[in-house]
Amino acid sequence: MTEKQETHTLAVLVDNEAGVLAKIAGLFSARGYNIQSLTVAEVDAAAHLSRFTIKTTGTPRVIQQIKLQLEKLIPVHAVADLADSEAYFSREIILVKVLCNNEIKDKVKVISEDFGATVLDEKTDSMIVELVGEGEILKDFMTKLAPLGLIETVRSGAAGMALGSGVLGGA
Repeated sequence: MTEKQETHTLAVLVDNEAGVLAKIAGLFSARGYNIQSLTVAEVDAAAHLSRFTIKTTGTPRVIQQIKLQLEKLIPVHAVADLADSEAYFSREIILVKVLCNNEIKDKVKVISEDFGATVLDEKTDSMIVELVGEGEILKDFMTKLAPLGLIETVRSGAAGMALGSGVLGGA
């Protein structure tokens, strides 16, 4: 019997130093694991710490193996699987550019309003719109805009945080 594939969002607290991204990407690559999205940013300048949010897919056994392998890396301080939390928030940012005339602009504005998106830029022949939300919402938004002249898309990748008072790695 084949185990079911699951999507998990992992939060990883690491030293903010050169080569950490390469070590983490190398771990995934060497073992044939896939990264669906990856975001990273410094979260504590004084302690030189960064936080990776990695969205990945695998069987429960593979997800467990990924967490164990990440914990073994020297620059890693803590690994948390947000799916193990009672609840968590996960969000992405998407920027979309639509090639449009005045009639299409009105349609883009209506769709943007329906999704709670923000028009960031409006030129005579194009618009840039921003939406923050979960992956499926962003996918639905792009699906609605695609027939109108979607010409460029940029997505941030998931960022996530568990609800409640717990803190990753105590930091």
